[in-house]
Amino acid sequence: MATAVSPLAVALPALPPLAGVRLGAAAAGIRYQGRTDVVMIEVAPGSTAAGVFTSNKCPGAPVDWCRAALKGGKARMVVVNAGNANVFTGKAGHDACAATAAAAARLGDCSAKQVMVASTGVIGEILPHEKLTAALPALHASLSEDNWEAAARGIMTTDTFPKASTRTATIGDTEVRITGIAKGSGMIAPDMATMLCFIFTDAKIPAPALQTLLSKGVNATFNCTTVDSDTSTSDTVMLIATGQARHKRVPAEGGAMLKDFARALNELLLDLALQVIRDGEGAQKLVRIDVTGAKTAKSAKKIGMVVANSPLVKTAIAGEDANWGRIVMAVGKAGEPADRDTLSIGVGGTWMAKDGGVVPGYDETPVVAHMKGQEIDIAIDIGLGRGKATVWTCDLTHGYIDINGSYRS
Repeated sequence: MATAVSPLAVALPALPPLAGVRLGAAAAGIRYQGRTDVVMIEVAPGSTAAGVFTSNKCPGAPVDWCRAALKGGKARMVVVNAGNANVFTGKAGHDACAATAAAAARLGDCSAKQVMVASTGVIGEILPHEKLTAALPALHASLSEDNWEAAARGIMTTDTFPKASTRTATIGDTEVRITGIAKGSGMIAPDMATMLCFIFTDAKIPAPALQTLLSKGVNATFNCTTVDSDTSTSDTVMLIATGQARHKRVPAEGGAMLKDFARALNELLLDLALQVIRDGEGAQKLVRIDVTGAKTAKSAKKIGMVVANSPLVKTAIAGEDANWGRIVMAVGKAGEPADRDTLSIGVGGTWMAKDGGVVPGYDETPVVAHMKGQEIDIAIDIGLGRGKATVWTCDLTHGYIDINGSYRS
């Protein structure tokens, strides 16, 4: 497990209580010793819920459980464990989810179908759910509205820092709060979300409107990030509304009255997504890639993600090498409309190539200086249309090999 904190780490913000949410963390000894590895979150009765999950065709049992549970649109408890992903575990995986949900439901006096479970860690090992459920009674008794940091730390695996974000928004004349925690460091090419993310609001929003907001927001944030091109089997993002704020009634379809809420939610989602990239395994640099001039927005995003996932591009960034030819290569292999005679490439605000050729008098000095920084900006203009997209990634260093070469040992 990584010990040195990422040089791109950001500090946790102040996380005030959120009405209708109590949370905490405990050490169950599932895999890690001497640290918390189980998190419980209890929300007010009547809370509504939405979720998006991995597109991986080999999802974990907790993903299957939550997909089924969310059909009811309600949630009362969330239980998360770190160290064991409960993936590729067959019937034992489902049994672990059912046992965990039943134990939490007894403590929360609710239906097991209102208990959401999530797991992260090693794939292919049976989850010792007896250890998990044994830790729940004392954990439930210790829940507090002030335990946001403890919860953020309790869901970490190879993460080097806890990740959380909070925003406020208005619905009508009423201020509401949105707060979320996330974990993720490797196996990040979400195609829906990151490894695990749990967001809460005190607003009263029907489940269908929550689902629309979350799905749209994730697509423009988490789905535009990558660390290593690998889509986790456990990816889960959940949004739960406790309904404790007093504001005008929100219709099932949401609508214009949720415009400011959507703004704040999207800001929070992007903040959490970028914190995950900042904690990419072995990462030393955060990379933003802006693609313009593509045939469509979908094409622009595809091109951006191919560049972001290119090992040659990522290692050049790690080596602080202004090798823009690698970016050209990645654009060309994306399988999207592109023309070398209209393509332009820029780094750090300096255009290196324009319309298929090197810019006359191009001076690499400012680009080299930019490459030595911790935040790298790449601009790609395809020159064929109006499609545009922004994606984020990190560099690829030997640290990634060190972490993943010894992950199970």
